[in-house]
Amino acid sequence: METKVILTEKEMPTSWYNIQADLPEPLPPLRHPGTKEPTRLPPPLFPEALNEQEFSKERYIDIPEELQEIYKLWRPTPLIRAYRLEKALDTPARIYYKYEGVSPAGSHKPNTAVAQAYYVKKEGFKRVATETGAGQWGSALSMGCMFFGLELKVYMVKVSYYQKPYRRIMMETWGATVVPSPSEDTEVGRNILKKDPDCPGSLGIAISEACEDAFAHDDTKYSLGSVLNHVLLHQTIVGQEAKKQLEKIDAYPDIIVGCIGGGSNFAGVFLPFVKDKIEGKKPDLQIICTEPEACPSITKGPYTWDYGDVAGLAPIALMYTLGHTFVPPPVHAGGLRYHGMAPIICHLHKLRLVEARAEYQIPVFQAAVTFTRTEGILPAPEPAHAIKVVIDEALKCKEAGEKKTILLALSGHGHFDLAAYDSYLSGKLEDYEYPEEKVKEALTHLPKVQI
Repeated sequence: METKVILTEKEMPTSWYNIQADLPEPLPPLRHPGTKEPTRLPPPLFPEALNEQEFSKERYIDIPEELQEIYKLWRPTPLIRAYRLEKALDTPARIYYKYEGVSPAGSHKPNTAVAQAYYVKKEGFKRVATETGAGQWGSALSMGCMFFGLELKVYMVKVSYYQKPYRRIMMETWGATVVPSPSEDTEVGRNILKKDPDCPGSLGIAISEACEDAFAHDDTKYSLGSVLNHVLLHQTIVGQEAKKQLEKIDAYPDIIVGCIGGGSNFAGVFLPFVKDKIEGKKPDLQIICTEPEACPSITKGPYTWDYGDVAGLAPIALMYTLGHTFVPPPVHAGGLRYHGMAPIICHLHKLRLVEARAEYQIPVFQAAVTFTRTEGILPAPEPAHAIKVVIDEALKCKEAGEKKTILLALSGHGHFDLAAYDSYLSGKLEDYEYPEEKVKEALTHLPKVQI
């Protein structure tokens, strides 16, 4: 029995898969943050190549050879059979996990970070501005910019900046400048700090600061680690590899589970498979997106038009949202903090091709510890949400006597998240459910868009 399925470098995909070529209904267009009219992304924010990818309907987009060579530092990543977890659960289910923690940054994020840095450099720009929540994106982009000799300014959500100092140190070691957000470095940040000097920050705020920074410098482009179509596109190398690996052992998943904050890691895994569901090859394939009860975008937010950031500088997208003014509670240790969700995932959910569940953080960390004590890998808190659901589904298989195949998107390791594990192990972690009244209040600030 093989524990690990490995691809050779020659078997690594040489193109990204674009779901927009196969959607049963096209994505609704973005809206301009000022005029509210249908628009493309504001050209000053992103390199033109990424603008083209964002709206492309080509099924496959070539990965440049220079990028492929950098990818080979950690790709292809392993597909691992979770025999020990299966045994501990006494389940007939077969559990596989696609493990992205082997990248230098410890997560899936470099798949798009390196790509975005490549296109910024290729178009002659010298500097990048971005935001980061838990620090995984900032770490990955710091590495990507280092590879291409670019300067990077990272606006890191303040609560994470202080909770995760080693993420900051990692970014600075790769050459980035990191500040806690909200910061004194932008007008957006200064205005928020005047109103609330103790503001813990949010991804929406940090995005606004990074966008303002990019708009203010002619040599700078903005970079986003999730949500947008081109980001999900770059991550599809993961799902394509997983598909090849499962084919090698004559397997196909009945259930695919992953976590969603902005949506890029899980979309990268399931999009090459959802194509089969759309085409009727696997109509009963179950795709489960898991999110935290503390930030339940899909499970509690309405499907409506909202800004991608707090200040309303980013385009308006049709998505499930908690409102762009949403600020996650400081007690939330599990990551996945964005107020909205990738429009592609929202669209697929609306079409009932994927489903969503929300989980409390104490059972999430309990599941993570179970995984660690069986498989030996300490998962990041974000994919720990998916591990909780995988365990639930495996136990359902035990009750029903069903030998289903479950694929887990294990997006990264938790070596820099030990403070969260410490809170759990010492009994200090709290379960938190985001109140309905806060959702309702945040939704009063939605942009008014004529449909």
